[in-house]
Amino acid sequence: MLKTSRIALVLVACAVVLPAGGCARNKVKTDTAYVATDVNTLYGLAKKRMEQGRYAESAKLFDEVERQHPYSVWARRAQLMSAFSYYMARSYPETISSAQRFLTIHPGNKDAPYAHYLIAMSHYNQIADVTRDQRVTQQASDAFNELIRRYPESRYSADARLKLDLINDHLAGKEMEVGRFYQRSGNWLASVSRFRVVVDKYQTTSHTPEALLRLVESYLALGIPAEAQKAAAVLGRNYPGTDWYQRAYALIGRHSPQPAAAS
Repeated sequence: MLKTSRIALVLVACAVVLPAGGCARNKVKTDTAYVATDVNTLYGLAKKRMEQGRYAESAKLFDEVERQHPYSVWARRAQLMSAFSYYMARSYPETISSAQRFLTIHPGNKDAPYAHYLIAMSHYNQIADVTRDQRVTQQASDAFNELIRRYPESRYSADARLKLDLINDHLAGKEMEVGRFYQRSGNWLASVSRFRVVVDKYQTTSHTPEALLRLVESYLALGIPAEAQKAAAVLGRNYPGTDWYQRAYALIGRHSPQPAAAS
């Protein structure tokens, strides 16, 4: 019996873990050879590979559980374990695909919040620096917001809120980078547009004081001192002790109209 079990495990490993080449003596033309294996053996092998840290292999084995035994009690659990294994293997597109499949089939399952969390974290871990396109950053933001909206009391929502703060700071940083570029190019209207996004949409981030100063600079360059004074007033009211306010105050002072000299 022990010998038979070992042979079964070898067959599963050849069929699922090494789909491209198959076993040395049994080459196959298809992508994945189908070797029927009982669900307990298959799930147990997947779990063992996961515990060994061989996450890419365990993910494929969990997928095989679902493929071979779609109506078993293990299939639903295997879907989520597959998503987790792909995540640990840093295969984020596969993580998202597996977690979304789980949610499509089991939208009301008690583990649905965790599936949403895996999707959000997969986007989050692909965020690039502010000099790159921020599409993935926005996807992470959308996914975390969806998690909080659907499951506000979930254990994962607290971490989602923390991650959103970091994401918003990142997105605000991107707006600041583009706004400063427009300033250097003398495109003042475009710079105002970017800095206003930071002030209006990301006002709780660390970039807001600088954004207000840059608005003062841009409005003065456009010849709109009244708007520059409004931005400086907001800066002074909310960040009175910062260097950003001191610089804005000095700018407003230099551009204020001087009283006419007495004749």
